[in-house]
Amino acid sequence: MRVYVAGNITVDETWSVSDIPAKGASVHGYQRSQDIGGKGANQAIILSRCGIETYLIAATGHDSNGKWIRQQLMNEPVTLLPTQPLTALSDTSLILHSADGDNAIITSTTAADALDIHTLSHHLAGARPGDLLVQQGNFSPEKTHALFSLAKSLGLITVFNPSPVHVGFVSCWPLVDIAVVNQHEAQQLQPRAVKTVVITLGSAGAWLTQGDQRTFSPAQPANAVDTTGAGDTFLAVMLASATLRGGGVDKLALTHASHAAALTVSRHGTLQAFPTAEELAALLHTGGESAIT
Repeated sequence: MRVYVAGNITVDETWSVSDIPAKGASVHGYQRSQDIGGKGANQAIILSRCGIETYLIAATGHDSNGKWIRQQLMNEPVTLLPTQPLTALSDTSLILHSADGDNAIITSTTAADALDIHTLSHHLAGARPGDLLVQQGNFSPEKTHALFSLAKSLGLITVFNPSPVHVGFVSCWPLVDIAVVNQHEAQQLQPRAVKTVVITLGSAGAWLTQGDQRTFSPAQPANAVDTTGAGDTFLAVMLASATLRGGGVDKLALTHASHAAALTVSRHGTLQAFPTAEELAALLHTGGESAIT
């Protein structure tokens, strides 16, 4: 089984500030790191580190940031499509990280917007029935819906993580097999008709709903220093756990995901904070207890 992640890839600049500034405020800070980011890239990289054959369909620009992104991805087991840059500027994210471990993120979508449905469809043409298509909220509702519609016609399993949230994503639910949302997104978008729904509650854990059956999975305790990428880690490891065991999303998949997310939040940065392939292999071969020190 292969996973296609259609979304965005960015250059993340992480800045440390004492507190997230209020409207109109000016604060001092310092740049902590520059890293690869973007929800699409985050999820694809972690899935590939789990040993899943993963294709990231995401746009990079014809600029220095795009060149840097493509160079960095050569160190990961994920395949980037398209391989050539677009004429648009590469997308960037500005991450403000406060002293209490919280964060605020500003992300551009210029390159993601330039990736049209024809190009997306072309790179999905090689998918086989039973493969997965994963999308986030970085495309327009129309583009997101069109790609999910194509995926269903190809017999793919569809996964939707509608973040950043857009009310227009409601139209996609009939085409979605697995929804992963936080409490805010669940309240706004109401994914009740979806067969498998995972509602993440941050440090409180997560609920898995499949029809009339609801299962709660507590979060793994963690010393959180940076929550950037925690949700992407959770989703990717959850899907990898289920895929590698040849079944659907279950409580063990959520447990594996929680342990992996705990590792991510205990480290600073984005890509550099994610569990390594070795750490993920050790975790996914356990019954849920942490095999990582």
